[in-house]
Amino acid sequence: MNVTLVLGDITVQNVDAIVNAANNGLWGGGGVDGAIHAAAGERLDLACAEIRRAGGGCPTGEAVLTPGFRLPARYIIHTVGPVWHGGDHGEAALLASCYTRCLALAEEHGLRSVAFPAISTGVYGYPVEEACGIALETVLAHPAASVQEVRFVLFSATAYQVYERTTRERPDG
Repeated sequence: MNVTLVLGDITVQNVDAIVNAANNGLWGGGGVDGAIHAAAGERLDLACAEIRRAGGGCPTGEAVLTPGFRLPARYIIHTVGPVWHGGDHGEAALLASCYTRCLALAEEHGLRSVAFPAISTGVYGYPVEEACGIALETVLAHPAASVQEVRFVLFSATAYQVYERTTRERPDG
């Protein structure tokens, strides 16, 4: 699996799926979530409303799939990362589960390329350094069948630098 880092806007990535750092109700919020909802358009809001009606949304650590609508990506994988409460409340396992569930959905749908944001590092307050380590470890441990490319698309230069340094310092990096 090829892992790359991109400094930029996840909504313009030409991949099979982008990952949305969503909230439990799949309501368009701020940050990455708000940008994806705005770029994908009203039909995404309707699709998320249907998911809420069918099952109530998306639990923390899980993922659901919708079409990409107006995005270059064919699909959006919505996942709900943990809110940071100091690290002693299962946050690491929940964050790893986000990446695992997203990749599992991508595999189930035969997708070859997926772009991830830095899940939970915005308003949910997860420290970027710790989140990055979990993201890289989980993605690199994934037994890829169909997924051949994973992009980490970082919106801030600071997050990009953390991911770049962490990638470079890994024994397999």
